[in-house]
Amino acid sequence: MVSIREAQQKDLTEMAAIYNEAIEKTVATFDLRRQTIEERQAWFNKYGGRHPLLVAELDGKVAGYSSLSPFRDKEAYSDTVELSIYISSDYQGKGIGKLLMEEILLRAAKLDHHVVIGGITGGNEASVKLHEKFGFEFAGCFKEVGYKFDQWQDVHFYQLILNS
Repeated sequence: MVSIREAQQKDLTEMAAIYNEAIEKTVATFDLRRQTIEERQAWFNKYGGRHPLLVAELDGKVAGYSSLSPFRDKEAYSDTVELSIYISSDYQGKGIGKLLMEEILLRAAKLDHHVVIGGITGGNEASVKLHEKFGFEFAGCFKEVGYKFDQWQDVHFYQLILNS
C-alpha cells in the first residue's frame, strides 16, 4: 500500500536517485548533469511551511515525490506555486502520480494558494493527462526554451485556479 507523507531527511538519497534518473533519461527536468547529495540537500532545505515536499512510499521505498515551489520571487506571486512530481521508473504506471497529485493539491488549498502552475515538457502526454484529470487548463507554450538530448524542447504551462 502506498503512503503519502512529508519528506524527511532520511528520504534524501532515494529522492536524489529519482531526480538523477530524470536528469539522465527524460526531459522532465532541464538539469543536464547529475546532482550531488549536497546540491539536493540545499534544494531539500527550501521546503516547508507554505511549500510542502511530499513522498510516496511503497514497500519501504520512496517511489516518488511532489512539491510546491514559489512560482516567482515577486511578492504579488506569493499565492501562486509551481507543482513538481517525479516518479521512479520502477513505480511508474501504478497510480502513484495520481496519489501525489491528490495530496499536494489538498495541501495547496489548505495553505490558501490561489493558483498552481505545472510546466510540462512537450511530448509528456502522461503528465498532460494527469494534470487535465485534476482540472488543470492549458495556459500557453514557451517554444524551444530548453536544449536537451540534442534538440530544442518546448514547455507547456498548465494552471489550476483553486480559490476563485
